[in-house]
Amino acid sequence: MDITRIFKNNQQWVQKKLSVEPNYFTDLSKGQTPDILYIGCSDSRVSAEELMGVSPGEVFVLRNIANMVPNTDLGVMAVINYAVLQLKVKHIVVCGHYYCGGVQAAMKSADMGILNPWLRNIRDVYRMHKDELNGIEDEELRYKRLVELNVEEQCINVLKTAEVQKAQQDRDLTVHGWVFDVHSGELIDLQIDFKKLLEHIKEIYRLD
Repeated sequence: MDITRIFKNNQQWVQKKLSVEPNYFTDLSKGQTPDILYIGCSDSRVSAEELMGVSPGEVFVLRNIANMVPNTDLGVMAVINYAVLQLKVKHIVVCGHYYCGGVQAAMKSADMGILNPWLRNIRDVYRMHKDELNGIEDEELRYKRLVELNVEEQCINVLKTAEVQKAQQDRDLTVHGWVFDVHSGELIDLQIDFKKLLEHIKEIYRLD
């Protein structure tokens, strides 16, 4: 990629927007009122706005390797705090994707250097679901299932936060777990039953 072409692309994009809506950037500069906080993977093949078909200003986006929500990551916690308390989003989406390099790396025993602490979070997901995953003989299917289970566990991490718990009590805030299939382009709602998942552990994480 010719990096200088990016600025030409930007100018073309600006002119295209203004030709359709002359006040587009003036209106955009007035602030944001997104309904959705999207937590996804940093993978260059997965563009949050494009795969959802939404415009700038409609989604607040956080991306990192393998769409993780570690409670020790102040960056992640700050985004959730701001999205819930200040932007007052109505939906929080954790979106993983099949053929995720981060999840694939976590399934191997190789030393990944500085990535080890991050990948350990995914390996913890594998440990929690070891029996189910080891029962899947096909390696690709096991890999895809870990992607889904990782989304599930990260959604639970979202639900553990004080901001989300309070917002669910005070207003209509919903958490969703999705997977993007890079091979087909399909966006899949995992339709996770959080009530059932949290039934036996909610007293541990509930914050009054």
